[in-house]
Amino acid sequence: MLKKNEIVTVEIVDLTHEGAGVAKVDGLVFFVENVLPGEVVRMRVLKVNKKIGYGKVEEYLEKSPHRNEELDLAYLRSGIADLGHLAYPEQLKFKAKQVKDSLYKMAGITDMEVPLTLGMDHPVQYRNKAQVPVRRVNGQVETGFFRKNSHDLMPIEDFYIQDPVIDQVVLALRDLIRRFNLKPYDEQEQSGLIRNLVVRRGHHSGEIMVILVTTRPKVFRVDQLIEQLIKQFPAIKSVMQNINDQNTNAIFGKEWRVLYGQDYITDQMLGNSFQISGPAFYQVNTEMAEKLYQTAIDFAELREDDVVIDAYSGIGTIGLSVAKHVKEVY
Repeated sequence: MLKKNEIVTVEIVDLTHEGAGVAKVDGLVFFVENVLPGEVVRMRVLKVNKKIGYGKVEEYLEKSPHRNEELDLAYLRSGIADLGHLAYPEQLKFKAKQVKDSLYKMAGITDMEVPLTLGMDHPVQYRNKAQVPVRRVNGQVETGFFRKNSHDLMPIEDFYIQDPVIDQVVLALRDLIRRFNLKPYDEQEQSGLIRNLVVRRGHHSGEIMVILVTTRPKVFRVDQLIEQLIKQFPAIKSVMQNINDQNTNAIFGKEWRVLYGQDYITDQMLGNSFQISGPAFYQVNTEMAEKLYQTAIDFAELREDDVVIDAYSGIGTIGLSVAKHVKEVY
């Protein structure tokens, strides 16, 4: 039986849906970060139980030709880009394989052909929404992302997959929070004021919404903070406050207030305009959502006299995208 801190040579045989490598040793399945199928590594055993274990790479003996060597490992450690170490064309193949594997595991289907995943021309800087925690790190107010499986904040300035303007807004807010000496939330002490910053930006419209998630209603000199922010980003159409005083992992509480402008921004999807509120679900990758919806419309072979039921509509992006092709949508 392998023991903690033992070092063994293993070959990586698969990836989990979260991007961890899979190795098999002595009848055990090990999960290892930052490895790819076909790679051979010297692995240190971190943890082991009866059936599974966790390991980390001590040394790469053989590397995959599909490895993306340019990725900042902070993105893997924080879960921002779980598959970022795998070259993008191979990511698309991997996602098709996931669908095939799921069809087999869940329904025993083996003869279904799964076409290659439709990809992006520029598969970074696409997210139209950011939810960023605010914490104190080494005495300084920071924004960033939690390290995987922890609540330790890793300060990050370039989030890699987010609209770059959203990153700029987050940094400007961080600097203003420092300047106005607003206290970040402390989970252990259950104290502080600013918990999270949420920023939305319309992919087509460029309109921006900022949400300050706070532990209590009163924010000292918040009007001056907003005035400074809007000077830098005139595209801001809405500044909201959400009050969350609960000891919870949920980002939003129940109470919402408008601090500036309106309580929504507008963006377009497949030619329709949508009003997007703070808590609304809206696909975070607009470019691929449009491809997804159009593909579904094409597959459905809709006719002008069809009636479509959208049984899970949210703000209606799918149903309204379909509407112009059919008689009516419920």
